[in-house]
Amino acid sequence: MTDSENPGADARRKYGDEDFIACIKKLEPASTSEVAEAVGCTRRTADYRLKQLQDEDRVDSKMAGNSLIWYLTEE
Repeated sequence: MTDSENPGADARRKYGDEDFIACIKKLEPASTSEVAEAVGCTRRTADYRLKQLQDEDRVDSKMAGNSLIWYLTEE
């Protein structure tokens, strides 16, 4: 898979985990589009990175209507 096929390859270099965590903390609950706009990345990149953070149990999501919303997991 090339970097162009993998939105996370470039995302890890440009946007740190804390960029996404801080955004969710500020906007919670936040849609993927809101996170992407606040961080300054594409929606696709935000979705990819947020799912990685979810796999690490740092954030979680749920459906609200047609939107996936993100929130911080309890530490």
